[in-house]
Amino acid sequence: MSGEKGLRMYRYELSPRYAETDAMGHINNTVPPVWLEKARDPIFELFMPGRDLSKANLITVKYMIEFHDEIRYEHEVAIFTAIAEIGNASFTVTQRIVQNDTLRATGQTTLVHFDYRNKKAAPIPDDIRARLREMMGGG
Repeated sequence: MSGEKGLRMYRYELSPRYAETDAMGHINNTVPPVWLEKARDPIFELFMPGRDLSKANLITVKYMIEFHDEIRYEHEVAIFTAIAEIGNASFTVTQRIVQNDTLRATGQTTLVHFDYRNKKAAPIPDDIRARLREMMGGG
């Protein structure tokens, strides 16, 4: 875990795959959303222990990615993930993709704790809310 701007960030590292490149050797712009989702695994674990999809209770309502520099196939990538904001039923995750100590892309995703039976947003349980706060660094 690493701090940046007051946030406690989780680090996930990966090696880009050849299949993720375009004709210019850049990582295709459809790939980072998949990488960012994988880097959110510690958050998914809070809501679905053991990543048991039969207990899936999160939906993505918004995501945004801003590219700052090209991402290349030849070099490792580090993704830093933290919680930026917590609401009653939703929360926002902020992420950074770094390659060779250079910020390549940033992303924000809003997730909603969802009650599939009643088809509506549900308050985030207090124990999970406390863990999300730890990921903010706010305690």
